[in-house]
Amino acid sequence: METPDINRRRAIFVLGCTDEILAWEKTKEQEKDVRFVELGEYLCEVRAKQYWRLEKLKSFDEFLEKRFVDSRRKAYYLMAIHENLTRIPKHELQQVGWSKATELVKVARKDREEFDCATWLHKAKEMPKAGFKCAVERHLTGKETGSSEIIYFKVYKSQLPVVEKALETAGLMLGTDKSRGYCLEMICADFLAGANVAE
Repeated sequence: METPDINRRRAIFVLGCTDEILAWEKTKEQEKDVRFVELGEYLCEVRAKQYWRLEKLKSFDEFLEKRFVDSRRKAYYLMAIHENLTRIPKHELQQVGWSKATELVKVARKDREEFDCATWLHKAKEMPKAGFKCAVERHLTGKETGSSEIIYFKVYKSQLPVVEKALETAGLMLGTDKSRGYCLEMICADFLAGANVAE
């Protein structure tokens, strides 16, 4: 891939804005994610124009590793929102929040030119998060989703890479269309099968 010439002044501005938003998010916990649209736009520009080279980094991925220590997945979600929801005004996206906007991306990718952004935006604003996620799932698969339960458990940061790797590996083995919940179920079923053999 050809290396683009870097507009140094613009690159410094964009990198500064990216860091400023990330620092702002940390201090404004109660207002977290209000600036996700802006952040997604800057991240796309950093990747496209290779501004990460100013910091003597080897790749865009390394740039993300520095700034999104816990998970780079969110950065890619924010970029997907910027790239796929161009027909929705930024202030409208800010009102629905980044997790619902991520669901809107799935619909936009599936429907392409037929994407009815006004209807889906209205649903995103009116429906609770879980209900909206089910509506998107129903639209994508054509099937009703079963009732679900959200479970929370704490893991140490040192455990997170193992858990993430296991879920990622299960996803590759089972098919990328499977949910993380299904992947976790299969990992647990596999463990139980092994435990039964040991008995």
